[in-house]
Amino acid sequence: MIIVRTPLRLSFVGGGSDLKAFYEKRDGMVISSAIDKFVYVIVKERFDELIYLNYTEKERVEKVSEIRHDLVRETMRITGVEKGVEITTLADIPSEGSGLGSSSSITVGLLHALYTYQNALITAEQLAKEACRIEIDILGKPIGRQDQYAAAYGNLNEFVFQRDDTVKRIPIEIDNSLLRKFSSAALLYYTGLTRSADAILSEQKKNFSEQEKFDIMSEMVSLVERFKKAVGEGDIEKCGRLLDKNWELKSKMASGITNGRIEAMYQKAKEAGALGGKIAGAGGGGFLMLVVPRERQNAVFEVMKDYREMPFMLERSGSKVIFDDRSYSAK
Repeated sequence: MIIVRTPLRLSFVGGGSDLKAFYEKRDGMVISSAIDKFVYVIVKERFDELIYLNYTEKERVEKVSEIRHDLVRETMRITGVEKGVEITTLADIPSEGSGLGSSSSITVGLLHALYTYQNALITAEQLAKEACRIEIDILGKPIGRQDQYAAAYGNLNEFVFQRDDTVKRIPIEIDNSLLRKFSSAALLYYTGLTRSADAILSEQKKNFSEQEKFDIMSEMVSLVERFKKAVGEGDIEKCGRLLDKNWELKSKMASGITNGRIEAMYQKAKEAGALGGKIAGAGGGGFLMLVVPRERQNAVFEVMKDYREMPFMLERSGSKVIFDDRSYSAK
């Protein structure tokens, strides 16, 4: 039996510039971090020749081509696992529409677990590249490249998306006390809304053909270096203000990124002391992240008590094998 744990992620500024429609014209940049909420992939060899899948549904099939779960099907094809296996996926939070990159985390986790099952060593870079290939090239999802890299590598990073589809990772090395300070100032609240990001991202990609929208995203990218400097200096006030500016810009990129309910949540939190925040992922639902200095958090907790908070911390580790017990060789 193999068990792989893969983190979810939060992006802070620059999100959306990892779409090819943007970075094929100029480099995209984003700052993101893994968080201590995870998806788990369990792979176990079976005595029979069938394939068993356990997720929100159950499948039992004879051939990989018969699998309905597209991520499992394509990761099995790439890793060469063909039969006689049981695969289970679990998550700390509902994976649909969270805005925390769960689809890419599942893809990375499946690849990691299945390669380990095959006794094959694979790097974080390979995991991220192959997850991008599956989701973007094979399955044609209208998504970017940041989530796969955040899940594979973990930690707090700046990612640069280049015209040739390569991704440059720049780890943000800061003192542990400053990282804890920033992490403790970030709060996550569930909006109570779920959505598919595909429609929002598809519209956003089309909008990059408009110079005005392209310029807005370019301005969002310009916030990256300033945000990185503010985090490194432990300047929570500046981090919050930059996130607020990012919110203002992102809301102009496509319809559906925000709505009346989300705006009401955000304004209520700001009036109570939040400096800034962002809707996780493409927008439209999922989780709302807020940056709130410790001395103002009680006031924010009070006005946000009708919403479900999800306590979290930033996570150092990327995808990793946490259990490996193969008493006999895989098929």
